[in-house]
Amino acid sequence: MKQRLTILALTTLTLISFVSTFSTPVNAGGATQIEGVGFFAETECMDPVGHSSDFALLMTGDLEGCLYVFAAEWECSPSGTYRERGTEIFVGNYNNVGFGTFETAYLFSAKLGDCPDLATEIWGRCQHPIVRGSGMGDFEGVTGRFDIKDDLDAGNFPYKGHLRW
Repeated sequence: MKQRLTILALTTLTLISFVSTFSTPVNAGGATQIEGVGFFAETECMDPVGHSSDFALLMTGDLEGCLYVFAAEWECSPSGTYRERGTEIFVGNYNNVGFGTFETAYLFSAKLGDCPDLATEIWGRCQHPIVRGSGMGDFEGVTGRFDIKDDLDAGNFPYKGHLRW
């Protein structure tokens, strides 16, 4: 009897391990960590939803696609701190699976040498909380957030965050 329970327990653990290995983030129910790097898009991002955007980032890594940025307001403080708010639309996929879109409401903060000249950036970071209910396609129901810290030396925008379906 004891040997039978041991075999049953080992079989159950093996099955749980096997199933959890193949669970997709969409079905996992928990937060899925994401990371990658964004770059200023030259001609790669041509989706019609980004037609009137201020600029676009080509996203690589866990998020593959284009992040279209629509700046709504900005301000400079006397000390050279720059703050900008707006919205974004991401068009692409997660880990090369499926396709969809979601929106963010972003807040960008930076220290500039000559505010508001963004070319004089000393440091910059941005928060991108996903707007609840904005997901379409494979991003339907997604929530979460990702943050970007500008890498001025490399000229790119590494991001980290999480998604939850």
